[in-house]
This record gives sequence, structure tokens and C-alpha cells, in this order.
Amino acid sequence: MCLYITRRCTMMSDNILNNYDEVLIPKDLESILHVGRSTVYRLLGEGTIKSIKIGNSYRIPKMSLVEFMYPNATTGKE
Repeated sequence: MCLYITRRCTMMSDNILNNYDEVLIPKDLESILHVGRSTVYRLLGEGTIKSIKIGNSYRIPKMSLVEFMYPNATTGKE
């Protein structure tokens, strides 16, 4: 069951994220998640979505967003 969920979530996220680079910027998250700027920066600042901060800029690996969107699929829990 976990394998099926993981594959299904990966396919769903691939469809949503096909047009984006492997490393996202906060503006990409706004568009993908349909949330505002302050929500994106709150999620990044709290570490809810794993990111790398370079100077004053955040960079988000695409896999971090997939883990945020589908937490049970990436952790192997049902």
C-alpha cells in the first residue's frame, strides 16, 4: 500500500511540478500552493518546508515541497 501511495503521489507531484526547476524560489511556492508571500516565508522560516538560505534568499529543493505536500508518502507511513 505504501509503495502505491508513494508512486501515486510522486506522479501527481510530477504533473504539478513539471514546469519548475529542481530548485524552487519562494515565488514558485506562492504559485504552486496558491498562498501569499507571508505564508510562504512563514513556512520556510519555521522549517515546515525544508529550504536552504543563501544570504537573504531562500532556495527550496523540489523534493522538500513534495515531502510537504505528501508527508505520508515520503515517510513510508500509511
